Amino acid sequence: MVRRIFYQAGQALLIIWATITLLFLLTRSLANEQIILARFIGDESTASSSLGQRQQAQQQARHRLGLDLPLFYLARTAADSSEAWLAPRWYWTGTQNQYHQWVRGLGRGDAGLSYRNQEAVSSLLANALQHTLPLALLAGVLLITLSVPLGIWLAAPGRNVALVVLFALDTLPLFVVALLLLLLLANPDMAALFPAYGLGADETTSFWSAPASYISYLILPLASLVLTGIAEPAIQLATALRIELQKEYVLAARAKGLSAAQTLRRHALRNAWLPTITLLTDLLPNLLAGSLVVELIFALPGLGRLLAEAAAAHDHPVLLGGAVLIVLVRQLSLWLAEGLYRLADPRLRTHSL
Repeated sequence: MVRRIFYQAGQALLIIWATITLLFLLTRSLANEQIILARFIGDESTASSSLGQRQQAQQQARHRLGLDLPLFYLARTAADSSEAWLAPRWYWTGTQNQYHQWVRGLGRGDAGLSYRNQEAVSSLLANALQHTLPLALLAGVLLITLSVPLGIWLAAPGRNVALVVLFALDTLPLFVVALLLLLLLANPDMAALFPAYGLGADETTSFWSAPASYISYLILPLASLVLTGIAEPAIQLATALRIELQKEYVLAARAKGLSAAQTLRRHALRNAWLPTITLLTDLLPNLLAGSLVVELIFALPGLGRLLAEAAAAHDHPVLLGGAVLIVLVRQLSLWLAEGLYRLADPRLRTHSL
């Protein structure tokens, strides 16, 4: 058991390292340094400066951003001839490279500086998450709370029409459902029952400080996430329950005098949980990604708006920080699903490599 825990932890760390390394090398390799420096320094501040002042400002910005260092542990010498391009010479940079400094900063919770406003990326992400996390967590609680009884209800005979409706709902993209809700329930020409966008006058207010005034703006975004996410776990649970209810141990329990509800609760439901738990692997990442989409549609402050603005401004440190966050959430969901799977199935607790 201990060996398996260490093995899975090492495997997860390897996946995280490989993913963030690839993302870092791609974003830094494709970035245009002149655009980065122009956004970091600011075009207005350098427009009236002399050539020497602009060069000095760019040099200081390159040093502050670490762009004066080699990209990785191996770097190629500058090519001053055609032969150098055909047979490049590589040298070891040691720890003085952009990648090492970035990973070292990540270990301290420092993901670098934004190219747009020179703010710390970790601070920008933390401020955005105080709006995104309540939305994702509330949607997750609602999905789990509603999908379990719905799945049990669907497992009974004669629910084919409801299954067809859920299958149809599952095919609709999230942005389509969000736009339909916006059109039907936040439109003065139809029914303006809920706020259409934003968080009112004060968008700096977080859910934790004023939940009562905050929640009304989250009703439609939450409805969008729940409607598009509830079909899969409910159908999965219903399908697993229908299979379990046909097995011999269920028939034997009924023959011993247990009622249908007791048989379902004590025997069938526990075994039906196993395939459903695997959906938790995708639940957290899907809710986070869905929250980003609905934030853009309903003009909510949060991680979605932050990453959209960063993408438009080619703010690679913010995009990279957001990508690292999503990778960590994905691995967290894998660990959570693994733990719940072992709790649900005692046979796996003694499993070893």
